[in-house]
Amino acid sequence: MTVSAEAVEEAKPAGRVPDALDDQLISQLVDRAQAGGIKLTGEGGLLQQLTKRILESALEGEITDHLGHEKHEKATSGNTRNGTRAKTVTTEVGPVEIEVPRDREGSFEPQIVKKRQRRLSGVDEMVLSLSARGLTHGEISAHLAEVYGAEVSKTTISTITDKVLEGMHEWQNRPLDSVYPVLFIDCVHVKLRDGKVANRPIYVVLAVTVEGTREILGLWAGDGGEGAKYWLQVLTEIKNRGTEDVCMVVCDGLKGLPDAIETVWPQAITQTCVVHLIRASFRYAARQDWDKIARALKPVYTAPTQDVAEERFLEFCDAWGKKYPAIVRLWENAWAEFVPFLQFDTEIRRVVCTTNAIESVNARIRKAVRARGHFPNEQAAIKCVYMAIMSLDPTGQGRKRWSQRWKAALNAFEITFDGRLSAGRR
Repeated sequence: MTVSAEAVEEAKPAGRVPDALDDQLISQLVDRAQAGGIKLTGEGGLLQQLTKRILESALEGEITDHLGHEKHEKATSGNTRNGTRAKTVTTEVGPVEIEVPRDREGSFEPQIVKKRQRRLSGVDEMVLSLSARGLTHGEISAHLAEVYGAEVSKTTISTITDKVLEGMHEWQNRPLDSVYPVLFIDCVHVKLRDGKVANRPIYVVLAVTVEGTREILGLWAGDGGEGAKYWLQVLTEIKNRGTEDVCMVVCDGLKGLPDAIETVWPQAITQTCVVHLIRASFRYAARQDWDKIARALKPVYTAPTQDVAEERFLEFCDAWGKKYPAIVRLWENAWAEFVPFLQFDTEIRRVVCTTNAIESVNARIRKAVRARGHFPNEQAAIKCVYMAIMSLDPTGQGRKRWSQRWKAALNAFEITFDGRLSAGRR
């Protein structure tokens, strides 16, 4: 049994033509299919048959518009229908064989399923979505074959994902806002097979806009390890794209980075991430002392003022300086970039004392990168990271939560930085 076009017509509510499939029509189609022993999904199922009928009806409508007359009507021009040709297209419900109409002059160019097109756009979107979630090309191919019965080669999947490159280039070079309250900067490392497999940094810059939304400004692939010199190039590019002022830049304790930030935005305050400092402290301490050190450092970074923080730090030095002098030196070297947030209200302190805002982005990137193992070249790595960040918030709910969380801080920024944010709203 097949679901005919007549069945579809009979299932339509009498007296009107619905704009879209309604519940009654869907229910009738499902009931007819089940009564006839037709599966809803899988090969030969209801969804495949409906997809076939819809595509063929759309193609018939296209050739009617092209020729200017209905089927079996007298031709108004010299060009007429010339039968059909069979074609199998990969869809979200599996491979579907359709009959594509032809004309005698060969001038018909179908749009719903174009010449030489073997996949509907929904399949491409599915491949991009799976790739963004960290599946390798082999895993995507196996998934499509297992779930949809569609044979899509790894080469084809690579071709599909390459479609994002043009959009990625435009995104990477788009104009930016003139002012940002905060930039969070960090890098993740990926493995590239360039003669031999080696770690390469991917630099990521996340901005908080004056409206309180999150915006990733770009991705940059560096050479070797993370370096302040390359960060200077990245920040300069951001300025050249339109960002004239930044209130604060939150980063890890990379040597030379504060000087790079000051070179690009002299008014910007550089804030070292407290979490990075604590993690770095643990590298110099025995595992059994980690909890004690964390408790001893907490009064330092939660102090109400810079003077009180200095007092608490001296107490820490007296308690732990002899056993772990390297921890004391670490905090002394980072002190100038650690203390700036202590001068601000609680609302600002809460959001700038760590790079947690960008760590959630990095976690998604690492998940996608880890699944790939290593990349053949820099472009493949950047493409993978780009697709991962483009799929961060598919529902938009994260954007709403982020905006609500930052409202109080942005009010404090407006007062503390004497109206510098207002320039970004003009």
